[in-house]
Amino acid sequence: MGRVTERRKVIRIRDGAVSSRPDTLVAEEPLEIRLNGKPLAITMRTPGDDFALAAGFLVSEGVLGSASDVLNIVYCAGATAEGRNTYNVVDVRTAADVVLPDITLERNVYTTSSCGLCGKASLDAVRTTARWPISDTPPVRVGPELLASLPDRLRAAQRVFDRTGGLHAAALFDEGGELLDIREDVGRHNAVDKLIGRALRSGRLPLSRAILLVSGRASFELAQKAVMAGIPVLAAVSAPSSLAVDLAAETGLTLVGFLRGNSMNIYAGEGRVALREGVG
Repeated sequence: MGRVTERRKVIRIRDGAVSSRPDTLVAEEPLEIRLNGKPLAITMRTPGDDFALAAGFLVSEGVLGSASDVLNIVYCAGATAEGRNTYNVVDVRTAADVVLPDITLERNVYTTSSCGLCGKASLDAVRTTARWPISDTPPVRVGPELLASLPDRLRAAQRVFDRTGGLHAAALFDEGGELLDIREDVGRHNAVDKLIGRALRSGRLPLSRAILLVSGRASFELAQKAVMAGIPVLAAVSAPSSLAVDLAAETGLTLVGFLRGNSMNIYAGEGRVALREGVG
């Protein structure tokens, strides 16, 4: 729902002076995602865009590929002993013709930035379940100057961060650097799921000509989500993990890290970046 921020009393110390005042904090609450009535995952998130978050998560899991795959998404009433609706449990009902992949619905996963399988098994799983192979998408070319401009555009659009200083952000840009969508959340992976879920529900998947920018590091999980949504370029203001680089090289994803000012590192897929002649 709308519980994006909360107020808490804090003791402030500034240059030796002590005062008491309310402070604005980013809200963090659990969200249980159910698939056709069965518990699937629990993630800690900032409330808001919960249906998009659930849909985006299921795109990353290989369950959903188009808006028509979703029959409906609802908050579950009776989530407490008193029967109240906490708005922290959502159920995604799929259309009758959706074939569910081999996932354990009773696994009750607690999702974090480090969740998921490891190593070669993860790489194989993404390669075999990706609906839109990035190597098959139309060529996308972006210049270093355009990439360098994106973090400032992301930061300027972070409304809740300005009030709390405690949120990650993920944004989609087109090839010309135009901001297409931005979501904020206490978790980077949730912000990306919200973007992908919104794209799914509006019929915009695959995002084959988009650039995904994240405000922190590029983990394997974020690279996986980009690949599963057909996004050809992932850029991060901090470092990628080794497995994220492996996945990018495996799938053809362009992966850019340490995007700060005019500096950046290209870890994979450099063919999409318009480098000066003689660089490569």
